[in-house]
Amino acid sequence: MSKKQRECQKYSKFEGFIVQKFCWIPQIIHLKGINILAANGFVPLLQPEMPSAELSSEVEAVIFRSGAFSCSMMEQLPHLKVIAVHGVGTDGIDILSATQKGIVILNTPEKNTRSVAEHAIALLFALNKKLVASDSAVRENRYQTFKYEGGLREIFGTTLGIVGFGATGKTTAALAKALGMTVLVHSSKSANEIEQAGLTKVEDLPALLRKCDAVSLHIPATPATRHLINAEALSLMPEHAFLINTSRGDLIDETALLSALKNNQIAGAALDVFQHEPLPADDPLLSAPNLIVTPHTAASTKQALINMATATAEGIIRVTEGQLPVSLVNPQVWERRRR
Repeated sequence: MSKKQRECQKYSKFEGFIVQKFCWIPQIIHLKGINILAANGFVPLLQPEMPSAELSSEVEAVIFRSGAFSCSMMEQLPHLKVIAVHGVGTDGIDILSATQKGIVILNTPEKNTRSVAEHAIALLFALNKKLVASDSAVRENRYQTFKYEGGLREIFGTTLGIVGFGATGKTTAALAKALGMTVLVHSSKSANEIEQAGLTKVEDLPALLRKCDAVSLHIPATPATRHLINAEALSLMPEHAFLINTSRGDLIDETALLSALKNNQIAGAALDVFQHEPLPADDPLLSAPNLIVTPHTAASTKQALINMATATAEGIIRVTEGQLPVSLVNPQVWERRRR
């Protein structure tokens, strides 16, 4: 048995078929996606580290979930044809280098939309109802004291600001509207499209920040949106307001947020994403009061994981068979892609 075959068996549950093409999967995905790959002749390399020198020359596809995918990593995979993003965000990938090398990048929009929107609303409830603090109070024998402290709020009748009106922003807005909230939207989408959803567009972000009881972020991370929520933006929010981020960590200046929370400039925040992930246990941000954090799990429901794993696997198969994928991130590469 060759070294290649031994490594194939070591990292894959699928044995007994002729090795022709490999898909590197550095972070775990749902088994349904792996089964689709295997049924179409791919050997899934289920390992966090870069494949060995011998195997790396055989890798034609990668399923990428999080972290960085640099030019130097691409250079170690000389026959890589496609990077399939298990999700929507592509900010961790060197898209320019991939395009120059003829590597197709695809992602899976709208496959986790409902899950992320529900997570944003769950965080909204957790902040208004002080669920984390309530849990701690019971466990720390502060049951009666906490019960009469007050400060819990109803969501009905409050105003939620949605920043970004893509699929997740739209779904979050619809859920909030169904809860009886007034929803204001800041987006590049037309006022007509937003008004057709029964919502109100606010052209000016500062104006939206001033008017809302809570603000939820649903835009991609780009150079233009980096630290969109900075010290100045936080100073515009009412003292009772909450900030929620289930999109990308770079949208918020975390140093400014820490200061705003410690100085009671805003009432609280809930974050599922951070500037550096995983967030270190000693990160100063974790010392902030009235902060709820979750480990980038908004898109990690069973349904979303199945949807994304299936979409990435099917997209890889389409690309390697010469068919245009459903969601192509760098369309300019298609005619000169690696074959």
